[in-house]
Amino acid sequence: MNVAVSTGSAPAAPHWQARAFFASAEKRLEAERSQLAPWAVVAFGSGIALWLVLADPLAWVSLLLFTAGLGLLGLVLGGRLGQVVGTAALCAAVGCALIWWRSEDVAAPRLDKPGIAAFEGEVLRAERLVAKDSLRLTLAPSDPLLPPKVRVSFPLADAESLGLTLGVGAVVKLRARLAPPMTMALPGTHDFARDAWFMGLGATGRALGDVTVVSPAKASGLDQIRSGLDTHIRGQLDPSAGGIASALVTGDQGSIPEADAEAMRRSGLAHLLSVSGLHIAAAVGFFYLLVLRILGLFPALALRWNLVAVGFAAGALAGIGYTVLTGMQVPTVRSCIAALLVLVGTLLGREALSIRLIATGGLLVLLIRPESLAGASFQLSFAAVTTLVTLYSLPAYKRWFERREESWTSARLRSFGAMIATGLAIEIALMPFALYHFHRSGLYGVAANLIAIPLTTFVIMPLEASALLLDLIGLGAPLWTLTGWSIGFLLDVAHTVAAAPGATAILPSMPRTAFALIVGGGLWFCLWTGRWRHWGIAPIVAGVLLTLAEPLPDLLITGDGKHLAVIDEAGTPWLLRDRAGDFVRDLMAENAGFDGDPPPLAAYQARCSADACVANLGNSGRTLLALRSTQWLDWGELTRACAAADIVVADRRLPRGCRARWLTLDAPRLRDTGGLVIDAEAGKVASVAERLKRLPWAGGGP
Repeated sequence: MNVAVSTGSAPAAPHWQARAFFASAEKRLEAERSQLAPWAVVAFGSGIALWLVLADPLAWVSLLLFTAGLGLLGLVLGGRLGQVVGTAALCAAVGCALIWWRSEDVAAPRLDKPGIAAFEGEVLRAERLVAKDSLRLTLAPSDPLLPPKVRVSFPLADAESLGLTLGVGAVVKLRARLAPPMTMALPGTHDFARDAWFMGLGATGRALGDVTVVSPAKASGLDQIRSGLDTHIRGQLDPSAGGIASALVTGDQGSIPEADAEAMRRSGLAHLLSVSGLHIAAAVGFFYLLVLRILGLFPALALRWNLVAVGFAAGALAGIGYTVLTGMQVPTVRSCIAALLVLVGTLLGREALSIRLIATGGLLVLLIRPESLAGASFQLSFAAVTTLVTLYSLPAYKRWFERREESWTSARLRSFGAMIATGLAIEIALMPFALYHFHRSGLYGVAANLIAIPLTTFVIMPLEASALLLDLIGLGAPLWTLTGWSIGFLLDVAHTVAAAPGATAILPSMPRTAFALIVGGGLWFCLWTGRWRHWGIAPIVAGVLLTLAEPLPDLLITGDGKHLAVIDEAGTPWLLRDRAGDFVRDLMAENAGFDGDPPPLAAYQARCSADACVANLGNSGRTLLALRSTQWLDWGELTRACAAADIVVADRRLPRGCRARWLTLDAPRLRDTGGLVIDAEAGKVASVAERLKRLPWAGGGP
């Protein structure tokens, strides 16, 4: 008889328990890696952002040395902490170095001062801006004294009256007034010179007199197809509906009437006009379902082929073709890449949409065009998708809105609630970006988008695509009628929401520090999944409070000294020149947080003559003397007026005897500073030169 003898030691753990333990550990490690991977992309983007903010070669070298030191520290530390520190430092250094290299690689000669030139040039791009009644040409001049790429506009009526059909490859002869690309008008406004730098544009201007076609464009190529589609679509519909319909197919928004475009912006629907994620998804989905349904009618094919894979391939080709057709703009390319990644991930059995997938798409875009990080389009689109993924992963969202077995009525109510929650989350997430870049954000966008997004995705785009297909056999007219009605309803929604009281929130400015805190806090909340994700709320609140504490400026001055606005206590900007153009009026209104047309300074509490205005600046106790004519002024009167003012502004060179008590801002001084934002009460002056520092496009260029 065998008797088991206990040795006093614990029995060995079953083998399956050991496997479960290691499997659990491996799963936790994989989860940690999946959360850390997107932070590498964030570090890469941070390097790009720091290059733009530091804006000085010495600072860039210091940043690279600092990140190199952090990388060495990571090697010394070792372990998980060392790996995180080293990887973040390396990614930030690569981001900084990449955009530095990119800025040097695209550098092209620029015009150093305005002038008039007569030249011949090959058309590289032609854009019909019907709403602005102009044709904009990007040209490659044959004159070696001019920059290799310039952009010239001239009235569309002139082109049509001459019977010009301009496209890529045409050679034209013209006389134009050219100027260097316009720099940032006021600190914190859009930097057009940065856009021109990375596009290789060396000058912009307007044609003077007739434009002669030396050699017409060849009737081929995508531009010709795009132009033909634009003409055909607008010919089927009224001007308002035709402009919207053309934008959805060709990506060209130039045909949209300004009143409709403004209504779409104010109602929070402007994103529908830019071909991006929504449109690519609609195109991919439409052709996927179309091919899947057609092939499903043939049982032999269904048994032999994976129809889902074939449908995905058709959808991918449709997305790529749509991207190429619309001109391969950055938002469209970015959305196409994301759609392809989703399709590939789904075929491989991976999660269709995840933070890691978004990070991969962002990395691909930044590797190709690192400068896109600074654009509103990049930030808005990735913020929206990241918000969606984060929202869908929240336990509260799953508890309330996840599909389950229930009655039809309950399911519809749950779906409607999910749509409201999704729209509200996106509006809240995008509001800081809209306020930072555009100084305004639609407050009723959730309600408008609840109608507009399904209408555009499931009605307008399928109707328009079907109408174009049926036009091949001459049967598209009924569908064009339905398309026109649908777009008309969309515009009715936009105009109704835009005209509602309090439709937009307006902000004069958001400090870069506040914006960085809000973005950083949002990334922290979205990229982590544990309880510590809530730590991200603190910097968001700090950024909001910092934004609300930002004082309203007292004076806005453009870099040429011709235009300025005195801002009163209520936030109304009063313009020095009554006949300022729309650009200046919009510029001053946005940067004052004013929703309306700025009134003239002469109607304010100011003493104005034909030559100058004297005004008090809010509660600061300071006075302003602003010259607004080119007439000769008595030297004695001018010097006495200057001595009595705290700030003097002129678009000419002032005599040495004209000195204000605080700031004397004449043409030479303003050329050095650029546009100015002045808080007279606090004694603070912010300048464009201080903002741009030594960025390549801030100076005269190569």
